[in-house]
Amino acid sequence: MTRAIVVIDGEHYAPVLRDAIAGLPYDVIGAWLAGGTEKLRGGDDYGVPLLDELAHGFARAEVVVDLSDEPVLGPHDRFLLASRALAAGLRYEGADFSFEPPRYAPFPLPSLAVIGTGKRVGKTAVTGHVARLLGRDRDVVVVSMGRGGPAEPELAVVQPTLPSLLDRSRAGHHAASDYLETAALTGVVTVGCRRAGGGLAGAVTTSNVVAGAALAAERNPDVVVFDGSGAAIPPVQTDARILVSGTGQDPMSYLNPYRVLVSDLVVLVGGGDVDAIRELKDVPVLTADLRLLPMAPLDGRRVAVFTTGPAVTAGLEADVVSVSSNLANRRLLSEDLTRADADVYLVELKAAAIDLVAEAALSRGVELVFAENEVLCPGLDETVLGLVPQRAPV
Repeated sequence: MTRAIVVIDGEHYAPVLRDAIAGLPYDVIGAWLAGGTEKLRGGDDYGVPLLDELAHGFARAEVVVDLSDEPVLGPHDRFLLASRALAAGLRYEGADFSFEPPRYAPFPLPSLAVIGTGKRVGKTAVTGHVARLLGRDRDVVVVSMGRGGPAEPELAVVQPTLPSLLDRSRAGHHAASDYLETAALTGVVTVGCRRAGGGLAGAVTTSNVVAGAALAAERNPDVVVFDGSGAAIPPVQTDARILVSGTGQDPMSYLNPYRVLVSDLVVLVGGGDVDAIRELKDVPVLTADLRLLPMAPLDGRRVAVFTTGPAVTAGLEADVVSVSSNLANRRLLSEDLTRADADVYLVELKAAAIDLVAEAALSRGVELVFAENEVLCPGLDETVLGLVPQRAPV
């Protein structure tokens, strides 16, 4: 019979909880009192042993059953409990909910995953930074998971160029998928994969990432970097994970604590509550900023900037005449393009960068320069190098 631990509170009378526990279809090995005092009389008998800490039962249990309720456990506390259970590989369920822990396929090579708390948090920028860093003295392959990835895992060995990306776009393919961005901006070999759906704890409904991981392993690199998609986590077990959270994202809300608990480094782009994260897990937490970095000289020319969000243009050696943050909104982007009057279009390789901005630049005789988001994060390189094991010599 499935072994369970239960979460109870002192707002229920002990006999009520004792009967509820006895009626569960599980072998209940212990109960944890989450709080509440109203119905406690002293010496209360719940029919099972009481645990001093919920985690004390994790090693023997398979499911955590929550028999508690408001006001002892509100939504924030319940999501935190769910995160702790899921990170321990346990199912977490209650009266009208059930969370399954995400499952990860084994992977045989040294590996690292970069995951996020949401979309547009700087995750792909961190992935690119990590790939370059590790690529200084190792053979690196990046496996990228996206909502616009190819139907079959696709290997990008040759660094994409603007003409090749235009060809992809004109053939009806997404030409600004994350794996193409990483390949174009870093020159590292990438494998493009797709996924659909995303659970609260980062599981995906369907993906071809496991097949993409096998394709990467065939090249026998020194290390493989897995790039997540939004808040979805690549379904592959890696040696370490880096969690990236951006401005407006709370790494302690909903099931984001699960992401913290399964990560080995947290990077807060734009700042965040470092203490709250460290209270949950003893993990390095670094703060970072992103800065647009042109991939070709701008030489003081008149430049129109196109991004998916707020862009730091300070330091660009150019006359910035306009900034559009509407790469992900084709209607507004089209309006911005009609007003853009510049010698150079500086564009992030995301969303409609190719099918709208690049095509407009080509038709108007305007030079197009790709921009990466440079990661400014003291201590990041040293911490990353400490996370990824060196491959044992053959």
